[in-house]
Amino acid sequence: MTYAKTAAFTADQQQLARVAKALAHPARVAIIQLLASKTTCISGDIAAELPLSRTTVTQHLQELKALDLIRGEIEGVTVCYCLNAELLRQVQQQFAAFFAAATAAPACGPAEACAC
Repeated sequence: MTYAKTAAFTADQQQLARVAKALAHPARVAIIQLLASKTTCISGDIAAELPLSRTTVTQHLQELKALDLIRGEIEGVTVCYCLNAELLRQVQQQFAAFFAAATAAPACGPAEACAC
C-alpha cells in the first residue's frame, strides 16, 4: 500500500507547490494578469483577450478556481471572475519568505570553487 508522500511536508510547503504548479502555465499567468488589470469582474471576454479557445480558457479558469486564486460568481447565464486578493497576498508573503530563506545563505561561487 502506498501513501501520498506530500503528507511528509508542511501545509505551507504543499500550498506553495500547488500555487507554483498552477502558475507554471503561461496562460494561467496571463489570466491572473488580465484579472489584476481590470477593476471589475470579467466574464466571457477573457477568451477574447487570450490567443486560446474558449474551451481552453475555461479549463485554465477551473484550475485557478480550484485553488481559490480566482473566484467566479454566476450572474444569469455568465460567470463573473475576479481575483482572490486576500489569498494572493498570503501566497505573496509565503513566496517572499521562501526566497528570503533560500537566498540568506552565502551563494556558491563559480563551479570550480564550489565544494559540492
